[in-house]
Amino acid sequence: MSSSDAKITEAELENDLGPRRVYSTSPSAPSRMPAFASVLAVIAILYFGKEVLLPLAIAILLTFALAPISSRLRKLGMPRIPAVIVTVVTAFLVLVLFGLVVAGHVAEVAQNLPAYQGNIIAKIRSLQESGTDSGIVRRLTSVVESVGRELSNAEQRPGAPGTASRPREPVLVEIFAPSRPIETLTSLIGPLLGPISSLGLIIVVVIFMLLEREELRDRFIRLVGYGDLHRTTEAIQEAGSRVARYLLMQLVVNCAYGVPLALGLWAVGIPNPALWGMLAIVLRFVPYIGPVIATVLPLFLAFAVDPGWSLVLWVGALFLVLELTSNNVIEPWLYGSRTGLSPLAIIVAAIFWAWLWGPVGLVLSTPLTVCLAVLGRYVPQFEFLEVVFGSDPVLDPKERLYQRLLAGDPDEATDYAEEFLEEDYLEDYYGKVAIPALLLAEKDRRRGVLTAEQMEQVFETAITLVSNLAEIAQEEEQEEEEEEEQKEAAGRPSPPKEGNGDESELPDGRGKTVFCVGGRGPLDDASAAMLAQILQVQGAEVVAVRHSDIPNRRAMSLVPKQSNAIVVCFLNEDSTRHATILVRRFKRIYPAIRVGAVLWVEDQKERQPPALGEADFVATTLTSAAREALADAPPSLVTPARKIRTRRSSNKTGIAATRSGI
Repeated sequence: MSSSDAKITEAELENDLGPRRVYSTSPSAPSRMPAFASVLAVIAILYFGKEVLLPLAIAILLTFALAPISSRLRKLGMPRIPAVIVTVVTAFLVLVLFGLVVAGHVAEVAQNLPAYQGNIIAKIRSLQESGTDSGIVRRLTSVVESVGRELSNAEQRPGAPGTASRPREPVLVEIFAPSRPIETLTSLIGPLLGPISSLGLIIVVVIFMLLEREELRDRFIRLVGYGDLHRTTEAIQEAGSRVARYLLMQLVVNCAYGVPLALGLWAVGIPNPALWGMLAIVLRFVPYIGPVIATVLPLFLAFAVDPGWSLVLWVGALFLVLELTSNNVIEPWLYGSRTGLSPLAIIVAAIFWAWLWGPVGLVLSTPLTVCLAVLGRYVPQFEFLEVVFGSDPVLDPKERLYQRLLAGDPDEATDYAEEFLEEDYLEDYYGKVAIPALLLAEKDRRRGVLTAEQMEQVFETAITLVSNLAEIAQEEEQEEEEEEEQKEAAGRPSPPKEGNGDESELPDGRGKTVFCVGGRGPLDDASAAMLAQILQVQGAEVVAVRHSDIPNRRAMSLVPKQSNAIVVCFLNEDSTRHATILVRRFKRIYPAIRVGAVLWVEDQKERQPPALGEADFVATTLTSAAREALADAPPSLVTPARKIRTRRSSNKTGIAATRSGI
């Protein structure tokens, strides 16, 4: 088949079926299946290799936590081996002492629990008497009392009459003679061999990992990242620093919570206050669930110890004060950027690691997930881990705003804008976020994936956003007026705004009138409305209209006679021809007014704009457009349009005669 036949066939198909739709595809998009299979394989290995991998994971995390201490001792002049041994031995002695103290207090509380049984039953009965006879409290009371009776009388209950009682089998009693001390020692120490061996293994691994930390780092780089030393080094440093910072800061926060808790419980009269403070320090390493458990246990003990209700109220008030202080004062002051994980990711990770490795995995869930998030940040195959677990937004601010404009949600868009405006000015938000979001919409329009209805919805949502930010614009306008008054009173120029990104601030717009209009579509109209609000912040009177309001010469009367400038906005950078025609039309009607065009660009950086013939100015950014619109420069002179007259002829002969000069 020839090329002409192929073109004809293509044209016929297009006429019959309509224009073919072009879908945006990524030609080099990697397959996700290898990464997914790798994740499943790793999960299986972690699950079935728990006995070996769990102590190793604990040792690695402890190495991250103790490495800064060992490095500090080495900087103070201590040799490597003594510094490592002192660090590890001190840390594990503290942990062992901590565990022994907790175990002793737990045994003491267990011995004293039967003494609190009377208070518990009395309070339950008081709750029952205060409620209805058929209430839930009565049913719970009866269940508790029946269970208590069954437990207390289990050994003394006689056999039922009329039934043949089975003869009780004799109980074998084994007398441990002094001649068999090995069996006795084995029965006592046997259950402790597993935890002791795991602890010893962890200690040995931590010591050797601290001693050969640099060698292990080099081997890891050679194994997984020799082709990209820079990226691998950054990944290792970030993982180590984030885990060490999290463990250290969490320990400091927990101690700042547990020590005052123990003192407060001692002051109000709770037994074993040191136990509850130490448990709070440990349990708060478990995300979300640990603080709840650390709160419930002392509250239950206060409920059991005190015959009244005052002790419960005092303990509840103590926890409330400590939680408010820790969450609003201590944690923001110490954490800074925290772990880089989202709250939902922390919860999901806690559930996953608890299922995988039990209670120990629950404690280790956050630092292990931090390592996974760092892996996803620096390894392209596992980028989804950073997207799933990371706390950083996965969309740029402009992309997030464009998504909200497409969804027709001005409220959430306003919330994002207000967060941005807590640190920056409205000019920065429109220039760095809003206008680039409209440029994304314009790009989709040019690709043919944005319908007219969607463009109108984007426009309406953007206009609502501009209206919602009017209060902030008024506040900035008042600030501008106060700065101008101070400048006039002091006789010196005011300093430029921070974050503006320009060498000088925008000029004063008081006493000036600007006319803003969109160029060709509703998206251009939205950009004109944003520019109009920035000009209003500078004190200018602004009239903003849509492109559909100026289709003919009559509608040109919308421009105020006292206008200082007319600005036409275009999101399509290639609209220079249409911009030239529109600027010329305005210039012919209003020769005494400065007329210019704004051809928005995506990078929002100053660049050399294209020439538009009779335009007084051409801008590409919000800042340059506002500066040109408020400038005091005079308008350029316009050559009056020539009137072309044509002679009408009645026949072709007359036309020929005219052409031949007859």
